[in-house]
Amino acid sequence: MGASTLVNSLKSVSARVLRKEYGARVRTYLWSGHFWSLSCFAASCGGAPLSIIKEYIEGRKRPG
Repeated sequence: MGASTLVNSLKSVSARVLRKEYGARVRTYLWSGHFWSLSCFAASCGGAPLSIIKEYIEGRKRPG
């Protein structure tokens, strides 16, 4: 199983559980009806230097 498949599964399951349990209370926090944004980020221990990772994360679009 790839990292993207794992992340998508976790996002799907957690969104279903949270919607079921908290329903209307979470709607104010949704991105255009989506519980999670469509992006994700994963890094490994042997990855790029922290300065590059920080630059990547700060460059991502924020909701709203």
